[in-house]
Amino acid sequence: MEEHPRGLFQYLMGANLNSSRIRMTTPVLTSVVPGAGPLHSSAYFVRLYLPAKFQASPPVPLPELNLHPDRWSSHCIAVRSFSGYARDKNVVEEAEKLAMSLSRSPWANSTNYPSKNAYSIAQYSSPFRIISRVNEVWFDVDCKSTGVETY
Repeated sequence: MEEHPRGLFQYLMGANLNSSRIRMTTPVLTSVVPGAGPLHSSAYFVRLYLPAKFQASPPVPLPELNLHPDRWSSHCIAVRSFSGYARDKNVVEEAEKLAMSLSRSPWANSTNYPSKNAYSIAQYSSPFRIISRVNEVWFDVDCKSTGVETY
């Protein structure tokens, strides 16, 4: 599911047509789309994975939540892990570090392959966890340009 974090929380708590409570999963994925917001600002899309028992037939969200299912096909991503809280400043720094690493690799010309997103931030830790937090910055990459197969 994707959209506003509060709407996602309400959806998980049962704001769906069959009132199903859905267990929270990780990672929570926030994708950044430059220029898609008001006045050409960045837009953000928050996604989460549904538990396996709901994947074949996800509960339909209440219409007022304005949530949209988003099925991902198999694809490749480049990942850089980092700790701490995912704040704007350190997320941008980590994305720049991943871009620099990729620029010196066989993947140099394969980023942003079919994606409209500049990058995504995957957060695995509970917001209440203070130490040993796990985050990742993701770039979509073109697997075929380097001979990697998707499954």
